[in-house]
Amino acid sequence: MWTYVKKNSILILLLKFSLSIYAQDSLSLQKTAQQDSLIIRDDTLDYKKLIVPVSLISAGAIGFTIPAIKKFDYDVRREVNDHTLNNSKLDNYTLFVPAALVYGLNIAGVRGKHNLKDRTIILATSQAILLAIVIPSKSLIGRERPDQSNYMSFPSGHAAIAFSTAQFMFREYRDSNYWISLSGYPFAIFTSVYRIINNKHWVTDVLSGAGIGILSTEIAYWLYPKIKTLFKSKNEKTLSMISPYFQKSYQQKSFGLNYQLFF
Repeated sequence: MWTYVKKNSILILLLKFSLSIYAQDSLSLQKTAQQDSLIIRDDTLDYKKLIVPVSLISAGAIGFTIPAIKKFDYDVRREVNDHTLNNSKLDNYTLFVPAALVYGLNIAGVRGKHNLKDRTIILATSQAILLAIVIPSKSLIGRERPDQSNYMSFPSGHAAIAFSTAQFMFREYRDSNYWISLSGYPFAIFTSVYRIINNKHWVTDVLSGAGIGILSTEIAYWLYPKIKTLFKSKNEKTLSMISPYFQKSYQQKSFGLNYQLFF
């Protein structure tokens, strides 16, 4: 009985905390919408934005369980080896090109959606999320590379970074210049293909890496309005409050802390 009471107390506390944060975020979004109509669109993580990255991640992950996909991986590797394609080290550099283009275009006067500080916050957030997913996955899954150099093949970190920066470029320029926004993807595709040609990754490694990269950038844009509050200037005031919370009902008592952020 006591376990049941504790579980319900925790659920009530979490629900109240979530509702409080949601209410304050709603007020924040209304204020932000008046200042910058572009930012509010980034504060929503529409499920449609997740279809492509989740599909790519899933396509790579199921390769461990479906024999036909495993065979496809080996068939592609065999074709690459049979045609003795030229290796290239450019894939170690092209993964950063889309991000460099965003900053270069801004220097040249072709403005994107955000200023220097804000876009840097977004890019840094996406890379932090990406690394938090890729590095533990490589160690935990322990898939051997095609060249048998180590057991950190899945997922492809190069593909993840390449597609995260390409998605970053797309999000920065899609509203102002759609064709420029797409120009990062050829570099991402080149990087991913050459990870396979260089015998460093299986196709499924690259697919999941690409999905993780896109997903990380989408999450970064969603988190951006909240993270931005941490980098407010001294002239911008914020107020946070922690208050005790207690509720008594017929069957149980619940207590905890309620956190509210005003800005």
